[in-house]
Amino acid sequence: MVNQALKKRALHRAKIIQGQLEGLVKGIDAQQYCTKLLQLSLSIQRSLKSLDALLLENHLKTHVRDQMMRKESADRATQELIDIYTLSNK
Repeated sequence: MVNQALKKRALHRAKIIQGQLEGLVKGIDAQQYCTKLLQLSLSIQRSLKSLDALLLENHLKTHVRDQMMRKESADRATQELIDIYTLSNK
C-alpha cells in the first residue's frame, strides 16, 4: 500500500534526480571544471536524501503502522527499521 500523495512527490523527486544525474554525466563527458561537477554531485546527494525521507515517511505511515498492529509482524517491522538505520550510517 502506498500513500498516493507521497508517491506523487517521490516520483517527482526521482525525475528531478534523473535529470540532475544526466547533467552530471554530460558535464563529466564535456570535462567541465571539477568544482562545477562536485557541486552537481553534492546537489544530487541532497536530492537523494530528500527522496529517502519521502520513502521512509511512506513506509512508516503505511507498512510499519500496519505491521505494528499485528503482533506477529511487529518484530519484522522493527528489524527492517534497524537495518535501514544501520545502512544509512555506513
